[in-house]
Amino acid sequence: MTESVQPDASAVPALLNRERAILEFNRRVLAQASRADVPLLERLRYVCIVSSNMDEFFEVRFADYLEAARRLGSGVSSRDLDSVAADAHALIDDQYAVFNDHVMPDLQAQGIAILNHADRDEAQSRWVAQFFYQQVRPLLVPVGLDPSHPFPQVANKSLNFIVRLGGQDAFGRANTIAIVKVPRALPRVIKLPERLGNGGQAFVLLTSVIRSHLGELFPGREVEAFSQFRVTRDSDLEIDEDDVKNLRQALRSGLTTRHFGQALRLEVVSTCPADLYEFLLKQFDLPPAAMYKVNGPVNLVRLNQLIDQVYDGASQAALRFAPFTPAWPHAQLPRGVSMFDRLRERDVLLHHPFESFEPVVQFLREAVYDPDVLAIKQTIYRTGAESPWMDLLIEGARRGKEVMVVVELKARFDEEANINWAERLESVGVQVVYGVVGLKTHAKLLLVTRREGARLRRYVHLSTGNYNPKTARLYTDLGYFSAETSLAVDVDAVFQQLASLGRIKPSRGLLQAPFTLHRQMVAHIQKAADAARAGRCARIVVKVNALTDVPLIHALINAGRAGADIDLIVRGACMLPPGIEGVTDRIRVRSVVGRFLEHTRVAYFCWGDEPGDEALFLSSADWMSRNMLGRIEVAWPVRDARLRQRIIDECLVPYLHDRQDAWALRSDGRYERVGADGTSAQQALMRRYSLET
Repeated sequence: MTESVQPDASAVPALLNRERAILEFNRRVLAQASRADVPLLERLRYVCIVSSNMDEFFEVRFADYLEAARRLGSGVSSRDLDSVAADAHALIDDQYAVFNDHVMPDLQAQGIAILNHADRDEAQSRWVAQFFYQQVRPLLVPVGLDPSHPFPQVANKSLNFIVRLGGQDAFGRANTIAIVKVPRALPRVIKLPERLGNGGQAFVLLTSVIRSHLGELFPGREVEAFSQFRVTRDSDLEIDEDDVKNLRQALRSGLTTRHFGQALRLEVVSTCPADLYEFLLKQFDLPPAAMYKVNGPVNLVRLNQLIDQVYDGASQAALRFAPFTPAWPHAQLPRGVSMFDRLRERDVLLHHPFESFEPVVQFLREAVYDPDVLAIKQTIYRTGAESPWMDLLIEGARRGKEVMVVVELKARFDEEANINWAERLESVGVQVVYGVVGLKTHAKLLLVTRREGARLRRYVHLSTGNYNPKTARLYTDLGYFSAETSLAVDVDAVFQQLASLGRIKPSRGLLQAPFTLHRQMVAHIQKAADAARAGRCARIVVKVNALTDVPLIHALINAGRAGADIDLIVRGACMLPPGIEGVTDRIRVRSVVGRFLEHTRVAYFCWGDEPGDEALFLSSADWMSRNMLGRIEVAWPVRDARLRQRIIDECLVPYLHDRQDAWALRSDGRYERVGADGTSAQQALMRRYSLET
């Protein structure tokens, strides 16, 4: 493990708040929804992404933060908590303002309209009524509350209505509050037939359909007031692994109760009367600050369904990003040539999504169907509920290969899919391992062992991202193929350790968390600091999703104060405040938010002027304490000078010069957009690889 690194000088800057940094990232995502150069439906998608991100913020991050605030000595004060909550309220208010004042009017101008109850003409109202009676009403069970009908269990993020009723019920009683739970099976966005679109495309929200017919759920009663509502709950699965004999069974059991964890946030519409939201706050045991009154649907995430249903007519061609086909890497991997033959010649680097993920699938497919391949070892973190990748691993086992798969059952929100895959893999004889108790296996590793004449040769693929063909088209990542013996030996040792839990020999180059990765990253930062003090070239460029590990931040501050030149490209949360005179003024932090989700992890260090005075690592790990000390992660050096320069030219330099999608972090934690009409790193890479398709 790594000892804490403290800055040399006494003037230590206060680090930025992690939760506020996460909210600042979502502000940058929301800014995409206001950009005139972003296609309109993609702007709506960014609004939806912010909603999804905020759900996870409350379900996971804020839940942990709230727990820390309740613990004495945690360093989180009630003032911190209030400040973060205020920022969250402001962000969500701004999100609905962008949705109502910009995105929706622009969609309507393009002939795409969401029709409220008052907007619908007679024919549209008749169609909505028919839809309600045939598709919705049979699934709704309104519950009038009284001592024998207590407040129902309300699942995490589910849509519900609270209703205040006048008059008396069928039994002559004046119970006034009713709850209507809306089944998840019902579509949240319904498209009207083309004949009812009045020349455009018309949609209605399920909430509007129910609202129009709410009174019919309570015959003989008067609906005096109502509101949609939605509660967000703590969704982290709490499993005491030390006391669990079968982790898979314990997690499957925990999944059944995940939807009913501690309530953290209540969303109601802005017109909700005080008596109704106060009633709900009391039911969920929430303070007033936990209530979010929104000017629109309580779940904007579901508007992704509208995006999926809009057809592309002649006038709608520019509403989405232009299709992009990832390039096949012909120069590295000519079609029709065995990948094993190519890898014996040289290492191969793939830059997704600009280059296709299909060669990675082909590599596994070739291994599965090659009679000379004896064994396949693989880590799986997120692969999706449907995966041709997992089907290939199953086929490999059926063909007699020795297949070992390390399945991370605790991959948040993918637990159920991974449990199902683990059971399917085991059913065909795959050796399934669930990693190490207390440590998530987040490393992305694939190892193939092949008989070649009288010897066995191993081939590896390492990645900064998941083995998921779908997200490989949406996230930027690097995949690295190699037949280098030392690297293959290191990767095999990691698999041996994950299976046997035994000690392994020190690796020849691969860095592994929680053992060597953190310590070596600090050591490389220190090399640059020492070089700066000696008057030599000292340069650090790091590209990660998050920078929140305090020892690494302190090491970077030390290096900057020593004179090292430091650029940090951090997509999400960054706790290091740059630009403080005399402390962090040699450190620059920028974030790039564009069409693709930046996911690549690269660390470059230079500590002199000689050819050997530099190192570049690719990694599965972000610079967070949980990654460095609480997970199985790997980082590997890129020793091939040609590939190292390519990574610098594609993953670092363009992002340092991006003047369209880049944001610069200020010392106070706020971000400023670097430019609006300059070069976009992602677009430049798309153009470059489009020429190679």
